[in-house]
Amino acid sequence: MKTYSLEELTDKHIGKKGTRKRDAFEYELRMDLLGQAIKEARKKRNLTQEQLGELVGVKKAQISKIENSLTDARFETIIKVFRALNAKVNFNVELLNQRMDIA
Repeated sequence: MKTYSLEELTDKHIGKKGTRKRDAFEYELRMDLLGQAIKEARKKRNLTQEQLGELVGVKKAQISKIENSLTDARFETIIKVFRALNAKVNFNVELLNQRMDIA
């Protein structure tokens, strides 16, 4: 029986990297992970969605949407959420398939 890597299966069923469908899939996956991280941090801080919303200045429904990846929240709002949770956030930026010439 032949085995396939996750990358091979994703290429086959979602599309190759750089395609519109694959980019959308990876974006949704990142948003799901971000929402889950917010939810876990909120629970560790023993806060309800309503309490977190009050700290951030948004309604409970907005926190719910962020946690469940049902909205494209503004970056500023996401940062406010993590500040309210007193959580450190790290972002990695990786340039793929780009040649950078330094003069």
